[in-house]
Amino acid sequence: MFAIVEIAGLQYKVEQDQKLFVNRLKGDKGGKVSFDKVLLTVNGAITVGAPAVSGITVEAEILDHVKADKVIIFKKKRRKGYQVKNGHRQSLTQIVITGITGFEAGAKKAAKKETVKSEVLSDNATVNFSEDHELNYHLKKNNLSQSKENRETLITLGKAVKVELEKNILTHEEVDAAIIKNIDQFKALNK
Repeated sequence: MFAIVEIAGLQYKVEQDQKLFVNRLKGDKGGKVSFDKVLLTVNGAITVGAPAVSGITVEAEILDHVKADKVIIFKKKRRKGYQVKNGHRQSLTQIVITGITGFEAGAKKAAKKETVKSEVLSDNATVNFSEDHELNYHLKKNNLSQSKENRETLITLGKAVKVELEKNILTHEEVDAAIIKNIDQFKALNK
């Protein structure tokens, strides 16, 4: 089980009982901190946030405030007599990850999202009644002429089926079933 969390502007891969150095944090030595900007979690299943995973927090304890090794910055321009030597020591905080919490709530929300996604149909499975080529496809499939009158009849039939089934979107199978059920309306137009 691990998580990718944003701490002080940088992203870290963290696990339980892991020690790491991060940019200086507010808080005293021995204090508790928590981070709620979790970008990804892996607990048997991968959960990716958009941008953060809701309900998951990473708990940590501050071990110490330290300074990193000195970095020398040296600048020189040749033949100009210009030399500058500077040093820098970054302020860091050493923390230990005490736990990653909130997986129970996150699992429930993920289960809800999966059920909602299963109800949503893809664009390929549904019929767009504003596109003539989709209407022509269904008319041709049922051996009917692709005339303007037949397309208009199919549109009104689609509206009636939507009201009857209490749906906003119809699948190709539902449209075909409605055409077969009301085939006499189309045959009357062809005479």
